[in-house]
Amino acid sequence: MLMHRLLERSAQRIPDHIAFRWVDRNRTLTYAQAVEAMEAMAGALADLGVKPGDRVLIFAHNGLDYFVAMLGIWRLGAISALVNVKYADDLTYYVGDHRPSVIIYTHDMAAPVKAAAASVGGVAHLICMDGPQEGALSLPELMAAKLSAPTDLDRAEAIAHLSYTSGTTGKPKGACLAHEPTVTACRCIGERLRIRQDDRSFGPTALSSSYQLVANLLPQLAAGATINVMGRWTQASGWDALAAVQATIFVGNPVVLTELLDESEVRGRLPSPLRFGLSGGGPVPPSLKRAFRDELRLPLVESFGQSEIGGFFGLGYPELEADDGKLLRVGPPLPDKEVAILTSAGAVAGLGKVGEISMRGAPGVNFMAGYWGKPEKTAEASRGGWLRSGDLGSMDADGFITMRGRRSELVTVAGVDWFPRDVEEALALEPGVSLAALVGVKTQGGTRPIAFVTAKAAAALDPDALKQAIAPRLTYNLVPLEIRVVAALPMTPTGKIAKATLAETAAEVA
Repeated sequence: MLMHRLLERSAQRIPDHIAFRWVDRNRTLTYAQAVEAMEAMAGALADLGVKPGDRVLIFAHNGLDYFVAMLGIWRLGAISALVNVKYADDLTYYVGDHRPSVIIYTHDMAAPVKAAAASVGGVAHLICMDGPQEGALSLPELMAAKLSAPTDLDRAEAIAHLSYTSGTTGKPKGACLAHEPTVTACRCIGERLRIRQDDRSFGPTALSSSYQLVANLLPQLAAGATINVMGRWTQASGWDALAAVQATIFVGNPVVLTELLDESEVRGRLPSPLRFGLSGGGPVPPSLKRAFRDELRLPLVESFGQSEIGGFFGLGYPELEADDGKLLRVGPPLPDKEVAILTSAGAVAGLGKVGEISMRGAPGVNFMAGYWGKPEKTAEASRGGWLRSGDLGSMDADGFITMRGRRSELVTVAGVDWFPRDVEEALALEPGVSLAALVGVKTQGGTRPIAFVTAKAAAALDPDALKQAIAPRLTYNLVPLEIRVVAALPMTPTGKIAKATLAETAAEVA
């Protein structure tokens, strides 16, 4: 099935049900109105010469127009290419990589958009979401024309969506997703999470992330649920917004989920009738899951995925986990794909053994459309028919995946491999610790492990005391470990701790 058909089918059943809400401005679209807007967007782009297979770049803040632009691009058979606005300084690279014919942007991004378009060339039109600008068309005027869209193409195997990897191991790559099997994957996600029509899903993170696509958009459209998006999240304003829309599902990353927990503790209650929180974009500390369970009585469901797969390697259930020993686990794979833990030799690892988390589709199903313009990178990632995640983990007898961390982030100290997550989880259990991250710094004597921690409000942390406290929980020799208390940890635009930046900082100090 085509991605936008999920919207159309729900509109046939529940035309007056709210499909989208932009909470910053309290603007909404019903399912019927969303279909009408999608058709107008597709008609406008077709009139500008956009053809099936063309790339249309969306470089904008979260909002209703973002959803409508994606849907209209898919409806036309073109490819929605998404780049986070926090990458404005590097926009020329992204434009040069996928060469869009049209760029749709918000008014404050005019300077980098025009500079990138002029530098690369080949961009036929610029469209400003907020009205006319010099050198750009006005999206409101184009939409008001309500031009007819061409015949809907039925090419489920076509690429629909292109979003970029975080670039932790080189230049960011454009990960391409086809309509099918992404739709099937997202239907499986919706069933695992038991998303229903009366759910109100809330996602404050950037729509440019493929996580939003598979966690806060397609599964909800399939169920006919309401999708809330927020452009400018803060701990207090986000809590208020959740209360205003009476959200039942919160889709975020560990950082905003921690802020939800902290604000709920301050106010003494949850903001709305939440059924569960869903986390992606990085490992969830068991201490956070435990706090959600014990203090909020709310399941915190962990997902583990990548831009390349249009879904998840593993996904938990929206249920409270009573066993503390199982809180480190992510969840089992979904039924649309096969997931295995592979050894360095490519064999399936035994239960409980650590290896590379890998995935493949059913026979004859190519679930990974590849990286845009990089066939050699695609072949490298999918050698032997498996997509190698680059993440290390294990699988237990229940079929649940436990993620240990990125292979590239292993810290080898005196010949012993340290999994950073082990140290980070131990630190997160200590009172007063908010976030923790371990990196390795090369020295003349080898590699020195350095853990950075941030403190909760009003907490005072002693590095030596922390080191002594976590020693009984770890098998590593902690003598060379250095712990540094910092005011904040650097973050990537997708909400992950920027460990590369931390490592650079630590090396400079060393």
